[in-house]
Amino acid sequence: MSQSHAIDRHPSHEELGGYEGAKLAMWLFLATELLLFGVLFAGFALFHGKYPVEFKLAHMSLDKVMGGVNTLILITSSITAVLGLDAIQRGKRNRSLWMLGATIVLAGGFLVVKYFEYSGKFANGIFPGEVANIILEKGSHTYSPIPEVWNGNTIDPNGIVLFFSFYFVMTAIHGLHVVIGMSIIVGLMIKMARGRYSHWYYTPVENGTLYWHLVDLIWIYLFPLFYLVQ
Repeated sequence: MSQSHAIDRHPSHEELGGYEGAKLAMWLFLATELLLFGVLFAGFALFHGKYPVEFKLAHMSLDKVMGGVNTLILITSSITAVLGLDAIQRGKRNRSLWMLGATIVLAGGFLVVKYFEYSGKFANGIFPGEVANIILEKGSHTYSPIPEVWNGNTIDPNGIVLFFSFYFVMTAIHGLHVVIGMSIIVGLMIKMARGRYSHWYYTPVENGTLYWHLVDLIWIYLFPLFYLVQ
């Protein structure tokens, strides 16, 4: 099937009739995802109130530069996803494929940065449920054992462990969502290249990019929660 013929193909009655249902199902799915992270955010806030000093000390061991870079990467990827959706809505399939491909590349960059960030933590004895060393001075890259007293405050190691447990669990779940989002977009690109989507029918592309915006939105909340906590 030629590209021009695929672009001009009118949607079937079933495709048009399923638009509202598909959108509603997607929004309900996104609501359950937000509920999951909402519970984790609430748990973090609860223990942050119980261990404010420990959480502040622990967050100094996170790399704000890496976190900031990943934030910029995901924001940019949302822009390319929007441009990809806009292109297919205008019948410009090749441009849409390029924009969705750029989204995949950016998502891969996010995972690479996260890999190096995790590797740095593991190398210094910071694991989920176990923390041996942390940074005691903001801006330093020197790790030291958890102190008994810091800035005149008695430190409970359990608070440090809780912070990093939340960090690893929530960022790992988010990373899984990134991988799922990448898989969805790759699937959309394959079908688009075969002429499945056009300016007449693009509902799956719209839902796929909507999911990607959720991935971006969650990280926008995770970044200040962990990297900028005071």
